[in-house]
Amino acid sequence: MTSTTTRPATSKDPATDTRPGLLLGVVLAAQFMALLDVFIVNVAAPTIRSELSASGGALQLVIAGYTITYAVLLITGARLGDLIGHRRAYLGGLAVFTAASLACGLAADAGQLIAFRLVQGAGSALMIPQVLSLIQRNFTGERRVRALSAYSAVLATGAAAGQVVGGVLVSADLFGTGWRPVFLVNVPIGIALLALGARVLPRDAHAGPTRARALDLPGLLLLAAAVSLLTVPLVLGQEQDWPLWTWLSLGGSLVLAAVFGVYESRLARRGGAPLIAPRVLRIPGIGKAVLWITVAMGVNAGFLFTFTLHLQGGLGHSALRAGLTFAPAAAVFGTVGLTWRRWPARLHRALVPAGFVLAAAALLAVGGLLRDGGTGGWGLYPALGAVGAGISLAFSPALTGALATVRPEDAADASGLLATVTQLGQLVGVATFGTLFLSRYAGSGAQQSADALWATALALAAASAVGAVAGLPRRSR
Repeated sequence: MTSTTTRPATSKDPATDTRPGLLLGVVLAAQFMALLDVFIVNVAAPTIRSELSASGGALQLVIAGYTITYAVLLITGARLGDLIGHRRAYLGGLAVFTAASLACGLAADAGQLIAFRLVQGAGSALMIPQVLSLIQRNFTGERRVRALSAYSAVLATGAAAGQVVGGVLVSADLFGTGWRPVFLVNVPIGIALLALGARVLPRDAHAGPTRARALDLPGLLLLAAAVSLLTVPLVLGQEQDWPLWTWLSLGGSLVLAAVFGVYESRLARRGGAPLIAPRVLRIPGIGKAVLWITVAMGVNAGFLFTFTLHLQGGLGHSALRAGLTFAPAAAVFGTVGLTWRRWPARLHRALVPAGFVLAAAALLAVGGLLRDGGTGGWGLYPALGAVGAGISLAFSPALTGALATVRPEDAADASGLLATVTQLGQLVGVATFGTLFLSRYAGSGAQQSADALWATALALAAASAVGAVAGLPRRSR
């Protein structure tokens, strides 16, 4: 019988034996580039709206269209990598992403930009699950732990860095191109990574799909429909004042999610290949990690989105100044994500709850400093750094701990699951906390914006507290 498992690279593979740093650098660079595009458009949104005469709904879809297809197709991308090979899937996704970035940068109207953003998200969904799978299959022992720590830092830092890079590129207005460089910058980087990836990524060791790992099309359709019914109303509901169809869509999402769970369980019992192997859900720590990652990414994305609206809308900051304001959070986030493994081992179990507590306190500090409608003074930057440290501690150890014991044959399913959770957490965070902020801010000045931000900071701190409590060990009776 033909083996149904993708064979990990051996120690004789030159990519993993002599160039592990280059391999890791290539995959994480593409990961970082794709993650930038989740948030880089935020600070470019006012310019896009002006130059393309985009409606509010169209602008929302420009921003969220990427995340929608990204979230819907991530698990599909993970399975395709398992079927056709992680190297092929990674390079194919990178090629699609790069071509779509060029098309976005050349878009003539909002409709074209929305369409190309959807394609961009699809390219990322094919590429990004392969990053984690390639790490899982080509690094072992302490090298894998270090690689996963770097992965966690890149994954989380990309959100804040997107704000900074977007502000710099829009304010630079290179050759009078306005917002277009936020997309066009991906093109030369993507081409360089394609050339390097073709040289350093290990060759796929299997010939193709087998029956046991066949694509679960009914499962894919159910999952895609459930996620679409969840994400679309979350994106458009606020602007349209939550009409009946948004609530019906959210209810339908819950129904289809339940149907998906039942179908996948029955498929597994029949000996089929469900989209997410049930054994992955039984891996110790995966359930708690899913909750932690959802809360951490929801808080992170909700804060970045609403704080950007306050800086540019309420305080009238330029795109450059707004973007650079996030630099402390981005720098601390990345530093903590890369170094927490070196801290005393006895502290590691408490890092995630402690991170949520720190994030809650820092978010309240940021909201309090800006509550009077001013700029917050010198104390704002340490507070922003503390936000970055807290969310990084809540996210990075949770992700690394959940994946450190995943077997290579489960890498594709685990990476698809956790990457999807990351994206859904971000989308729900933007929709939930963004709705709270926008419902209290009608664009009438700095003080009203500050009041809306304070209410949002309270909600973000409460969500962080939920994450902290969820991590407390249960006492046995």
